[in-house]
Amino acid sequence: MRLLYLHQYFATPESNAGTRSYEMAKRLIRNGHSVTFVTSSAFLSGNYNLQSGWNLIEIEGIVLHVLHLSYSNKDGFLKRMQKFIIFSVRSTLKSLTLSADVVFATSTPLTIAIPGLIHSKIKGVPLVFEVRDLWPELPIATGVIKNKIVIKLATWLEKYTYKNSKRLIGLSPGMCSGIVKHGIPKEYVTLATNSCDTELFDVDALIGRRYLAEKLSFVKGRKLIAYTGTFGLINKVGYIVKLAIAAQKIDPNLCFVAIGDGMEKQEIIAEAEKAGVLNENLYILPAVPKLEIVGLLSSADLSLSLFGPVKEMWHNSANKLFDALASQTPIAINYGGWQKEFILEHSCGLVLDGNDFEESALNISNFLHDEKRYSDAINSCKILSYEHFSRDIMAARIEKTLMDAIND
Repeated sequence: MRLLYLHQYFATPESNAGTRSYEMAKRLIRNGHSVTFVTSSAFLSGNYNLQSGWNLIEIEGIVLHVLHLSYSNKDGFLKRMQKFIIFSVRSTLKSLTLSADVVFATSTPLTIAIPGLIHSKIKGVPLVFEVRDLWPELPIATGVIKNKIVIKLATWLEKYTYKNSKRLIGLSPGMCSGIVKHGIPKEYVTLATNSCDTELFDVDALIGRRYLAEKLSFVKGRKLIAYTGTFGLINKVGYIVKLAIAAQKIDPNLCFVAIGDGMEKQEIIAEAEKAGVLNENLYILPAVPKLEIVGLLSSADLSLSLFGPVKEMWHNSANKLFDALASQTPIAINYGGWQKEFILEHSCGLVLDGNDFEESALNISNFLHDEKRYSDAINSCKILSYEHFSRDIMAARIEKTLMDAIND
């Protein structure tokens, strides 16, 4: 199979972004397929000496056509939209110069569907579309998109893409349901969640102890609760400030660390400083490559995944959840949906109250000091990561979906 893979934000473990496409591509190549990406330089870390315009590079057998296009988590909506459109137009022209048996477009943004649709129509090859977020439902719900014309165009593009894809992949049960509700038969929709990179994250405990000593000496024997991700509008990482405030009274042995970047980071730092928790029991640090997250999670007692009170966000498939499982670090979330049900069913972590910070801090303290409950959660993480959500399991689902699209 010759696969044309369209993903605006391709990343490797050297970057500070999700590596799903990189991991899936490696496994497809291992199974004898050829994989060519059309992507941008947004999260491509390394000494590739990228020039203005298109660049051709190869990483571990993966061929990449890379458009030099800067990106920042601090970009506002209009700036992001501008970059979405630029990449959509230029990737469409680039993809038409390439040949493939199937084109695989993965969101976000939704505009990645445009080069996929055009390539599919003109070249006469099947399109498989992967839904990582329910666009435009999510940006509409959060108020990011308010213009009625933009909403109508985005809604039309979503429906048109679904109906003109040979197969579709959703990263959560809610995403799959969101696709089916547009009239797509269930048998054409594959559930392939984010997955656990056990090869990367399941490391000797010595790695975590060394990371604590070298990078996090301020923890000083306290229980470490870590957030690794975006400080964005939908994440509402300010929640961790409220947790830290409550923990000062409930359990001084709790230490919170938040690592990442985003639009709200400076505001959260100011809030933490004003509350008197910054650099006391809450430390807010710069973003680091995924390779360094391995050491952090290995040293952490609990991992956090946070979102604001937006139900549309509950359908997401958080990388943080699967990285925590892979590192055998119990996970705590402050939202509902399938991940809440999943954590409660498998006892691999905690579900925190999104509004009651004292109760949440108490729950964390009780959980981390309950040796049997905590040990059982670690064991559950290990079983889930290897037997249910490994990279290999999800790659096999994606490979079958792509082959089904070709052979249909």
